[in-house]
Amino acid sequence: MNDPLAEAIAMLKLKAVLTKTVTGAGSWRVRRSDAGLSFYCAVLEGACRLELEGHDPLTLHAGDFILIPAAYHFALTSLVPPASPEVNTTPVEIADRHFRLGNTQAAPEMLALVGHCMSESPDAGLLVSLLPEFVVVRDEKRLSLFVGLLKDEAQAQRAGKAFVLARIIELLFIEAIRSATPLATPGLVRGLADPRIGQAIRLIHQDPSRRWTVNALASSCALSRSTLFERFTELTGVTPMGYLLSWRMTLAMQQLCQTGVTVAEVAERTGYGSASAFSVAFTRYVGVPPGKYAQHRAAVTNSG
Repeated sequence: MNDPLAEAIAMLKLKAVLTKTVTGAGSWRVRRSDAGLSFYCAVLEGACRLELEGHDPLTLHAGDFILIPAAYHFALTSLVPPASPEVNTTPVEIADRHFRLGNTQAAPEMLALVGHCMSESPDAGLLVSLLPEFVVVRDEKRLSLFVGLLKDEAQAQRAGKAFVLARIIELLFIEAIRSATPLATPGLVRGLADPRIGQAIRLIHQDPSRRWTVNALASSCALSRSTLFERFTELTGVTPMGYLLSWRMTLAMQQLCQTGVTVAEVAERTGYGSASAFSVAFTRYVGVPPGKYAQHRAAVTNSG
């Protein structure tokens, strides 16, 4: 059976970039703006708070791992943050890639490893939209193992340290995504956790060229049309046909980057009766015609 989550993560072509270890004491707040990069924070000792726009503040304890697949504006703070929300603490670098927050004279009350993953996929924005807005993982033995390895490697001075940390972070990213159903926001992960909705998603991935309708999906999953529509939308954040379109466009963008593949071939593989119908749908969704998109991606690849 196919694995839609593995497909999406593989297509992202993630490259982990370690940012830094941070320790904090006293009262502090650090605002971040990562311009859509995938932000992660592994709390190794103590605790801190996450302030994410549109959500209540979230307390993170030692062993917790948070992943924001596309981070923009958010903040990390001490458990008791500065009284004024306008306060922004300037990190003090005390060693290479190691920063202090708050009272630099006091004993550290919190240790965390923070950083981001970059996607080498031209379709990263579309793929990330299939993932939860943010993920928090707690009390997972496998994840705790990776966080323990991360802490050990981060605090040691060994040859190849940066390479090893990058690989551990990539594993953490994947493990966090697939372990995070209870605390995940709507997206592919929550959809796959539901047996019937997961079946609908897998059917779409197995045969994206089929002329699916909500009725056909519902029948294949032994649900009524209204139940499938409502449950699918609630769990994934998009309608069944919206998800089908999103996945078809993801596949189309990947295939248009392949040498020798024609627009007509991509149209057939993604369920369109003609190249013109596909071109209209692709242009409406992506913003440029498929031919121009393929030319642009080829130029970017050749210039790189």
